[in-house]
Amino acid sequence: MRGVSVRLGEYNLELDLDCTSTPEYPMCADKHIDIPIAEMVVHEHYRPFDDNQYNDIALLRLARDIPYTDFIKPVCLPIYPNLINEYFVGTNATTAGWGRTETQRSGSSIKMKVTLPVRSNLDCKDVYASRRVSLSTQQLCVGGESGKDSCKGDSGGPLMHLYTAPGEINWYIIGIVSFGPQICGLNGWPSVYTRVTEYVPWILQHLRP
Repeated sequence: MRGVSVRLGEYNLELDLDCTSTPEYPMCADKHIDIPIAEMVVHEHYRPFDDNQYNDIALLRLARDIPYTDFIKPVCLPIYPNLINEYFVGTNATTAGWGRTETQRSGSSIKMKVTLPVRSNLDCKDVYASRRVSLSTQQLCVGGESGKDSCKGDSGGPLMHLYTAPGEINWYIIGIVSFGPQICGLNGWPSVYTRVTEYVPWILQHLRP
């Protein structure tokens, strides 16, 4: 994909170098890096103009290996049975991105994050029926609290679950921002995410060394 790249280690889009604002303990992150995309694999059953947005998932193969640092690290894939069979209803999950906010209609220059409740798909079924949208088990119903939501510009971003067990504390990606209400952050209007656990076999099938 000529001319298209992935940026890693970014925080503030307006600054070339991200540093803390405390002069007593100055600390700067490594400069962000841009890595070209070598290949994009879109799910073969995804239909971009389908209101239901089933199979809204894709993989990017980068042109070179990623150097892991204190500021660039991978999120874990939920491949273990105790996670892949989990629906996460009643738990909280975190999403992050540079999408629209209440004050920045064109998107935030700083990466924002918000913690949201994972709900039963029945909660989304009731509110999205008016839009003739029907959720499947391959989707997650998330949020629905006033002023807290992913928004335009966040699509494709991660929904992350902090998993803790003896000897392990890791962030796992359980969802991908797909779509939501036209006005973000409406009370009683959750957003819809692609359920990553349903696509683990598809992801593993398309991985290459």
